[in-house]
Amino acid sequence: MESDLQRYEELPFDILKYTPNLEVRKFSAELEEEETKWHRDAEDRLVRKVSGEGWLIQVDNQLPIALRNNESHFIPAGVWHRVIRTDRATDLVIQVHKRV
Repeated sequence: MESDLQRYEELPFDILKYTPNLEVRKFSAELEEEETKWHRDAEDRLVRKVSGEGWLIQVDNQLPIALRNNESHFIPAGVWHRVIRTDRATDLVIQVHKRV
């Protein structure tokens, strides 16, 4: 999988697109805090952690929660959210299903 990942300069992760609505993203454990910005998306998303330790997800007006293996998080279109790297983080791999 490593060689198939593409790096986009404006995004803080590497990405592997399987279909227009399914992709895998890899966030480095070395990311700086300012690289994981609050953002919102045009479509609903279902995010599932594949691997990695020490990462949180935060949705607008909610406290951050730990990302756990194979646990999915639904993020509605237009809702502000972000991932947070902790001091004990390893590389994070997530699967993103876009629902258009």
